[in-house]
Amino acid sequence: MPEDPQASPPLETAPSPESPDTAPSPRFADLGLGTPLLEALEEVGYEAPSPIQARTIPLLVEGRDVLGQAQTGTGKTASFALPILQRIDLSRREPQALVLTPTRELALQVAEAFQKYAKHLDGFRELPVYGGQALPIQMRALDRGVHVVVGTPGRIMDHLRRGSLSLDAVQTCVLDEADEMLRMGFFEDVTWILDRTPDGRQVALFSATLPPAVQEIARKYLSDPERVTVEVEAHEASQIRQRAWIGPARRKLEALTRILEVEPFDAMLIFVRTRGQTVELVDKLSARGIAAAPLSGDVPQHLRERTVEKLKRAELDVVVATDVAARGLDVDRITHVLNFDAPIDPGSYVHRIGRTGRAGREGIAITLLTPRERRMLYALERATGARIETMDLPTVHEINQSREERLRKRVLAALGDQESIESFRGLFEKWTSEDAEPSIAPLDLAAALGALLHEGEPFRMSEERRREEREPRERRDREAQRERPERGPRSKEGALPRTPASGNELFRIEVGYRDRLKPAHVVAIISREGMLDGRLIGNIDIHDGHTFVELPEGMPEDTFEKLRTVRIQGKPMGIERYEGETSSERVRPRGHFKPRRGGGPRRQHQGGFRGRGRRD
Repeated sequence: MPEDPQASPPLETAPSPESPDTAPSPRFADLGLGTPLLEALEEVGYEAPSPIQARTIPLLVEGRDVLGQAQTGTGKTASFALPILQRIDLSRREPQALVLTPTRELALQVAEAFQKYAKHLDGFRELPVYGGQALPIQMRALDRGVHVVVGTPGRIMDHLRRGSLSLDAVQTCVLDEADEMLRMGFFEDVTWILDRTPDGRQVALFSATLPPAVQEIARKYLSDPERVTVEVEAHEASQIRQRAWIGPARRKLEALTRILEVEPFDAMLIFVRTRGQTVELVDKLSARGIAAAPLSGDVPQHLRERTVEKLKRAELDVVVATDVAARGLDVDRITHVLNFDAPIDPGSYVHRIGRTGRAGREGIAITLLTPRERRMLYALERATGARIETMDLPTVHEINQSREERLRKRVLAALGDQESIESFRGLFEKWTSEDAEPSIAPLDLAAALGALLHEGEPFRMSEERRREEREPRERRDREAQRERPERGPRSKEGALPRTPASGNELFRIEVGYRDRLKPAHVVAIISREGMLDGRLIGNIDIHDGHTFVELPEGMPEDTFEKLRTVRIQGKPMGIERYEGETSSERVRPRGHFKPRRGGGPRRQHQGGFRGRGRRD
């Protein structure tokens, strides 16, 4: 990094073409692209170029260097991919273009775009290279020959040092999201790579912002560049409605869950600052019945790719991510971005909210700020050129209305599937007939089914629960400790876990009642992280400082290696097989359970907590 990039002279660039406000609307056919590319664009549904595409493609086709300043979601990937494909020599099986990206997700996205646009270019090959994928796989692909290499700086350097990648034939270098790449500390890596590209190669640099480090790169490596700046137009800015909630940090989780309850969204991307926070927040959401998945550098690459695919296919609606992991995440169905943690700077905020409002859809960006962070609002408004509204949290009444409406829609949807409900008609008619013993009133039957649907949890939020949510956790913990009577020594028999059912093994988790653990927490974490059907999880027995859980015999060891490090209720799970003494007749320190009539599963009581055992 230069010692004083601030002192560098201002970047000089050639004047850009006439404003798109005065120029006639171009077509892709007017931009110097060949028939194979035009056919591919038509097939993917591109009707007209975006402003960045209309102004950049002709310049790159001509061989000019370009400094493009545009936000994410403006179509800049096509603005450099199409000219590269137009100029590629398919007869030469060697890298002719190099695209550097800050993250593996963006590298994969860009590589997919090349595949899509090159559909009618027979023999074209591109290769994404990034950490997390085995080097030999990439080396074999490079040895077979590729035309375009897209990758992260670190992995590109690995291949150059090993001699598995040659840049001798590279005609075009692209730096995508350069500001983010340099902010992540890749300045020296990028310059090291560019120094090894041929003289006279074309360079295209794209960046949402132009901090001094980006300008330094442009001055050194771009030759007489054409600067193309595409501001977010008013109608585009209006597609992202920006709001902020301001309140104490301890209420952020409450704020998030209330917003999720009431806000109508298709898919939501939640940003936190650290990789550990992604897992912690996912755990807390899962415990509240909200399906979510983490996306961070700690998540193995194949699981990250699976998460993105599930998000695209609407099999997952909530993802908790770090800034780095979300780079290049381009999913049209993301209607909401929620900043659980404030962005580190306005540039990060711009990148974050750019993940919504895509494909002409309206987007919502919500930021949770503490009172001390309130002053950030003005900087964020300046960065986006749009007003950020302050908002109140949904009230208890609004939450209950939302719950009622969701339940009504589920019932109406079920009524629309007559084939599925037909098998229940005869059963319920028998139960509600006057001859039944006992006869159940239809309204009572419906109410009981509603209670079963919610597993005994209150359907409506009460004002008492609201006050409880707002109490500082520390005070609640102190009061709970004062209210909990001192216990005498446990009897040996009372401390023993129940003998597991046939076909199950017993495991111990180092989290318990004092951590406010509930059975739902255990089921959510093990089923998600262990890739296990929740119905296979057996009895869950919660003690003050630990928990016993029954799982099927023969679970893979690597599954437990992962589960040992997973956090639940903010603590490492630390799951281990329990090989100690067990008891078929549990005796509790305070009271004991009785078998339910009919021989059904037992409902066990521990220290005033009622845990629901699962069917063995």
